[in-house]
This record gives sequence, C-alpha cells and structure tokens, in this order.
Amino acid sequence: MKRKIKMAVQAPSFRPTVAGNHYAVATGHYLATAAAMRILDGGGNAVDAGVTAAMALPILQPDMVSFAGVAPTLIYLKKENRVISLAGLGYWPAATDINRLISAGNGEHVPEGLLRTVMPAAPATHIEALRRYGTISFEQAATAAMEIARDGFAVYPLLASNIEYVAEQFARWPDNARIYLPGGQPPKLGDVLKQEDLGRTIFRMIEAERATRGDRDKKLRAVHDYFYRGEIADTIAEYHKRNDGFVTKADLAGFEVPVEDSISVKYRDYEVHSCDVWCQGVVLLEALKILEGYDLKALGHNSIAYLHVIDQALNLAFADREAYSGDPKFVKMPRAGMLADAYAEKQRARIDMKRAYPTLPDPGYPDGAPQPFLLHERAKDPARGVERALQPGTIYGCVMDREGNGYSATLSDPQYDTPVIPGLGFAVSGRGCQSRLTPGHPSLVAPGKRPRLTPNPSLAFRDGKLFMTFGTPGGDVQSQAMLQVFLNIAEFGMPVQQAIETSRISSSSFPNSFAPHGYLPGRLNVENTLPAETVEALRALGHDIDVWPHFPGQNGGVCAIMQDPKTGQRHAGADPRREAYAAAW
Repeated sequence: MKRKIKMAVQAPSFRPTVAGNHYAVATGHYLATAAAMRILDGGGNAVDAGVTAAMALPILQPDMVSFAGVAPTLIYLKKENRVISLAGLGYWPAATDINRLISAGNGEHVPEGLLRTVMPAAPATHIEALRRYGTISFEQAATAAMEIARDGFAVYPLLASNIEYVAEQFARWPDNARIYLPGGQPPKLGDVLKQEDLGRTIFRMIEAERATRGDRDKKLRAVHDYFYRGEIADTIAEYHKRNDGFVTKADLAGFEVPVEDSISVKYRDYEVHSCDVWCQGVVLLEALKILEGYDLKALGHNSIAYLHVIDQALNLAFADREAYSGDPKFVKMPRAGMLADAYAEKQRARIDMKRAYPTLPDPGYPDGAPQPFLLHERAKDPARGVERALQPGTIYGCVMDREGNGYSATLSDPQYDTPVIPGLGFAVSGRGCQSRLTPGHPSLVAPGKRPRLTPNPSLAFRDGKLFMTFGTPGGDVQSQAMLQVFLNIAEFGMPVQQAIETSRISSSSFPNSFAPHGYLPGRLNVENTLPAETVEALRALGHDIDVWPHFPGQNGGVCAIMQDPKTGQRHAGADPRREAYAAAW
C-alpha cells in the first residue's frame, strides 16, 4: 500500500505575523524594536516605548534620518479615547530670503546645503510626548539611542548601498565625510558604524535632566531648553552665523511643537486618522473616500481593474495635494471639502475604468477651495528611474501597549544634502527641500512657514476601538503603500505580515515632493512579482509602466500593528523591503 505524502503548503508570507497578548512593536530596524520592547517589558507605556524607538531610529538609518529632523507623531490615549497629533515639523527661519534661495538654486528649487535648514522638530516632539503622555525619564528613553551612537551597530545592506550611492554628497562637508565615510570610504556590509559626537550630544541632554531639581515635568523641560535655548542652540546658531545661514538663536528659542487634533475620514466600518494638512496624509484619506464607492472585493485583489482604480484614485488625490496642500497657517486648505462624501462621489465619476490619465489630472474643486495651483506640463526625466528613487528616505515606528494605547511616528531628514554641525554629530532638518520657489505654489517658501511634508503616520479604528497603527518610509510612496496594506487587511482579511509583503504598485505621475521635483506623467511602478499578463494589461490601459525588482526598498517599508477585534491580541508585521522588524509579547 502506497503511503500518501502530504504536500507542503506555501506560506502566505516569508516572515510570520507576530502576535502577543500584551503589547507589540514594529519599527524600521530590529535594534529600535528591541529597545522599545525593553521599555514595555519594564512597565512603560506605548509613548515611552515609541519615543525610545523614535530616538534610536535616526541613529540606525543616519543617511536618511536625522536626530534633529522631523517627527510627525500620532498618539492614541485609551483612557481618554482621544487621538493627539504632535506636529513634528519645523518652519523656515525668520531671516529666510527667498530671493537668495532662488539665486542659489537657479530659480528652480531650494538648493542643497545649509540654506534649506528649517527648525529641528524631532527633539521637541519626543520630549513633549514624554512630558505629556509618557511615564519614564528622558534618560530612560534616550539611553538606547546614546549607546547605539557611541558603540556603533552593524552596517546592513540598504545602508551600505545608500551611503555608497551618495558618497560624493557626503564628502562635501568635513563632518559628514568623517562620520559616514570613515577612512575616506563608504562603510561595507558588517562594518561597525559609530556616531560618537551624536552619542556625546545625547549624553549632554541626559546630564541636563540629571542636573535639574524638581519634578519630572521640570526635568523634561530642562532637556528641551538645553537643546533649543542652551549649548546645542548656541552651537547651531554660531555655525549658521559663520557660514551665512539663516538660523538664529531666537529662531531656536521660539520653537515649540504644536499639539493639535488629527484629521480623519470614515471608510466603511473604519475611521482612519492622519496628521493635519501640513503633511500628505490627506492623500491617503481622500483616496480612501474615493475608493469607498467601489466593491473592491468584487474587483479582486491585485486584479487589473483593482490596480487601475487604486492608481487613478491616488492620482486624483495627488492632483489636489499639488493644487492646494501647504501650511494651513499660510494657505487656505479645503480639508473638509476634500474629505466630504459628496466630493468623493464627484472625484469617482472622473475615473475611466478603460483608460488611465496620461498625465496628472487637473485638481478637483472641493467646497471651500481657493484658486488652485495648476501644474504646467514638464518633460519626462529619463534619469529618474529606479536608481534615482533614493531621496524619499525616512523611517517609521509604531507601538501598541497592554492598556490599548497607540503610538505612530514617521522620522526623517537626509544627512547627505546638508552639513552635519561640527561637534553635535547631526544635521539640522533640511526639510526645506520640500518647499517650492514657484510663485503661487501652496508650499512656496516664506519665513515662519512649514514645508509640505511627506512623512504621514496613521492610526485606524474599527467600531470605535483602536484597530491599527501603521506607516512607512518612502517619500511620495508613503500614502500609496499605506493605502494598499490597509486595504489588504480591511477588505481582504490578510494577516498583517502577508498584507505588508504582497506586491504593490505606486504612481510617479506628479511632481516629486523632493527637489528637484521630477515629474513622470502617467508613470505606474509595478513590482515584478505581479503576473506579466497583468502588467501588460495595465500598459494597454495607458499606464507608463516601470517594472521594479522583488521587494524594492523604494516602494516603502511598511510597519503595522493590528489589534484583533475578536481575541484582543496584537498582531504585528514589518516590511522585508527594508530592515524593519516586529516583536510582540
């Protein structure tokens, strides 16, 4: 009698979805995830653990993320049933001279270097999150970052590749070159990369807390003041003065991170939250509202029709971003109109299921909209293909704790396009690169104004209960990757890790948010794991197809935690497209 052989079933993902009864963490690097888990193991809450990871992540992805960069953050407090947004984005200095920027940037875009500096928002954001919503000291939260900077960590493939790719840019400034090109060469895979100046800077911030008498609130305020009004601010201001930059001590002393409400939309049984319209989270929210009117399950996951409608909904949302989005303190932003059901219906009617938009569509006209900024056609840039997709560099982390609190933060700011401040070990936020010099553009440079930011963390709720914390690096890809992962879970019921690993698409049919704002009309990027017949059918619909390799880093690095509505367990996943890892207990 022949013995029956049981055939192996192919796993739905290369990694398992990790699940725990108590808490979970998912971040862009395994060491940051481990650091956050140590805090949770010790009784800290989601904010304590999230801030710990958020300070470690820039050390671990230092080519793309600065300790003194941006840190838009969403926090959910279970006891108060409240979502809080920390607007972790700096503004242009008071002395900013747009004519000087035009001259230095040849009138096209904000130039690289010191002149693109805006206020460093991340340190203030982390300190304020701890002070208002955390339980641990700055020292407890910052020790992991300090130790990783001081002692170093193993260089991983993406980091080695990125530093090699931008080595000439790092070489323009002495401290950038000294740290990231040790011995004059990019570090190799497995080398230990140390950032000793930054380690000392973080230790001095810890000492400022130790030296302050009083309660926890006073100690944390002392850390903030040491950075923005003390020795660190002095060093930054003096460097700008010596090198003809815009930043002054008064600019830094006046910076406080705004604490504000999130923006959100209803999508079927879900409510999805983002930071306000100074970031691009509104793209995710508008696209969800447009897609709400389709039976996505009936279209079929990653079918031709499904991928087409996802892309077209995103392009309509990106058209509105280009036309209207900017710092709401300076521009009239029709956020309510853009997210209204009636407007979504109008936008939906503009989608042709048999033909793709050949260029970025014209913006819609939501209620309350000002005169839109209309994009003039620009030539395709053949140099901006897969290899040129490095600039959208960012990292993400999220936490869900045993009490049901949530933390979601996206950290960013490259350190190869602006100088590292000597002695401090970090470059101050160069996010001015996302501002524009074009008259009439909603993100036009102005003193005190914030650039329109790409990083956009998110939270999702189901039936009024926290359901997901999620986000990703990837510049303009962020809202696109987040949308697809959310739909994979909410519409198709995929386990979190499978939802993250599944093939994705992304559009480039709009001006890139990063200078020099390359624009590829009609471009649809597809991963080569999609069936060839699907790709060809999309091309036949008029999409300008660019095929990307398996697990491309430029297509995001999504991290997500889902609270299972039935069991209450925390299910976490992290994207193998980057160095991301998840853990749970």
